[in-house]
Amino acid sequence: MVRRHAAARSEAEHGDDDGHEAMHRLALLARFTSDKAALTRLYLTPEHKAAAGQVEAWMREAGLATRLDATGNVVGRLEGQTKDAPAVLIGSHIDTVRNAGKYDGNLGVVVAIQAMKRLKREGLGLPFAVEVIAFGDEEGVRFPVTLTGSKAVAGIFDPATLEAKDHDGVTLFEALKSFGCDPGKILAIKRDPEKVVGYVEVHIEQGPVLEAHGLPVGVVTAISGASRLKVAIHGVAGHAGTVPMNLRHDAVAAAAEMILAVERVALLRPDVVATVGEIEVPAGAVNTIAANAQFSIDVRSPSDGLRHRTLREIRRAFEAIAAYRSVYFKMTSFYDVEAAVCSSAIVRALERSVAANHVSPFRLASGAGHDGLAMAKLAPFGMLFVRCKGGVSHNPAESVETEDVRKATDVLADFLLSLEPKKIRR
Repeated sequence: MVRRHAAARSEAEHGDDDGHEAMHRLALLARFTSDKAALTRLYLTPEHKAAAGQVEAWMREAGLATRLDATGNVVGRLEGQTKDAPAVLIGSHIDTVRNAGKYDGNLGVVVAIQAMKRLKREGLGLPFAVEVIAFGDEEGVRFPVTLTGSKAVAGIFDPATLEAKDHDGVTLFEALKSFGCDPGKILAIKRDPEKVVGYVEVHIEQGPVLEAHGLPVGVVTAISGASRLKVAIHGVAGHAGTVPMNLRHDAVAAAAEMILAVERVALLRPDVVATVGEIEVPAGAVNTIAANAQFSIDVRSPSDGLRHRTLREIRRAFEAIAAYRSVYFKMTSFYDVEAAVCSSAIVRALERSVAANHVSPFRLASGAGHDGLAMAKLAPFGMLFVRCKGGVSHNPAESVETEDVRKATDVLADFLLSLEPKKIRR
């Protein structure tokens, strides 16, 4: 309770400054870009290096001992009241997609540093250590791999991915060396689970739910599992003017009906979203009945069982459509990630901190992937979402309110001050 009172004084005396400073820092980070007309900061590029240097400087200002690890993560550590005490890990990522917004990932890093700066300013010690981590590869844009830094911290990094190449033929191994990292030390990054209390990340929602409920922040219950597939349909090519409609084996017509079936099946299931984002008609022509068509499917849900049942129902719908239209289809999975369920103890602790800051606690799932997918393999984890305008993300139009960023800082600081590690780790 004493800590909560201290956090409340901090909010009253410095909260507005924290919000404005965080927004200023986010604007500064957006200047580290390879594209003068937009924000593009890919993993292990000079722009990433510059942003990492700036983040490291802010960490030191907040009283953290810093280092750059073997995957390019920037790590800042504040020791607890006892030497070698287990650590709470907080942070997010500083890489971006191409033509990105300012807040995806970066917000969580800046808010984490801001919360630590507040604790230093208030002279409030913690019984556990805290590590703020700015991961470098959450988006997976430059190389055909993702979560490189968080997988290394969690101890699930696959050394084979060091041979992955970017569009210029540069391997991940070569890029790490050029960045100043030693790929040979990546496996040593793995944290001892006994030395980690948990992982917590602040992130923009990337969706419209919090805005629809008029709430600045919400507590995440799970990161959805995801399945991605390619569907190839094979019919029979024919002349557009000579083959009667009832005798056609039209791959495009079958694809259209299948795509609508994907939407129909998902609409009947709460907590499932399904998307067809790519459609292609190989060798198509305006006056030809298409012999082939292909499209992608992305199915996500915080429940792996529900996701798999949805996929089975989609396949049954496709089988009926293919039989009716006399075409053949093949579904090929190329990506499957299990859902990561947030620690119930961390969810409750975040909710208490949200309520302590005069906001009604609200739970929601994350449909997007995050570093927590990897960190869940290491320790209990949780996330705090921040409202973003229109739910827009991966877009220069990303927008958050200064007051919401301040509130997120307040909640994170209160969470750290009131956290009881034994309740999280049991």
